[in-house]
Amino acid sequence: MARTTTWIDDYWLLLMEVYLRRPVGVKPLYSRDMVDLSLELHISPQQLRARMEQVAKLKTPRIERLMHTYANQPKKLRRAVRLWREMKGYGNEAAFYEGVEVNETFERDFRPLSEDTRLTPVALVLVLDLYFRLTPITMVAQTPEVAQLARLLKVSATDVEDVLNIYQHCDPYLNRRDVVFSPLVLPCQQVWQRYANGDPRQLEELAEELSQYYK
Repeated sequence: MARTTTWIDDYWLLLMEVYLRRPVGVKPLYSRDMVDLSLELHISPQQLRARMEQVAKLKTPRIERLMHTYANQPKKLRRAVRLWREMKGYGNEAAFYEGVEVNETFERDFRPLSEDTRLTPVALVLVLDLYFRLTPITMVAQTPEVAQLARLLKVSATDVEDVLNIYQHCDPYLNRRDVVFSPLVLPCQQVWQRYANGDPRQLEELAEELSQYYK
């Protein structure tokens, strides 16, 4: 059985709390606050962004009332959100949903890889974007762009170099004959299949949005 999450009015409180964090306004699609709330509610960042835009435009009387009640009273809003979270699942959500399967989709992209918990599929997407902006000879830890991405992802430059090397083995144009032994081969192949054959400009735009998660 899959547990699917539909929008309920109480979620406006949680969304408004994120909206009112400085700088106040609609947050970047993949900012950490947006992604964390998405993972909590099992609602995609795109859907949350659309709802947040409704908050910005005061689209409904209910949103107007909530803004009037909480916009200038952050402590009151924090208390309301904390109370909601305490009541969620009657204070014991894990037991409440025990034995119920959660049908995750986008969430998996932000979960640590079982093969290497320092990385996520999202991190592999960012490395793939870098791959298409480098030449094989520059796909080394000493290259400034490699070091810069490593700092963003909070891993070593060698870790990024290793992923770039795996992508070289995925690239049919390079026709690498040597064999690479790494637990990351399968997740890198999966990311390559999802994104490498599309428009590189779309990949670049996606990577730019996803990078907000790490900032």
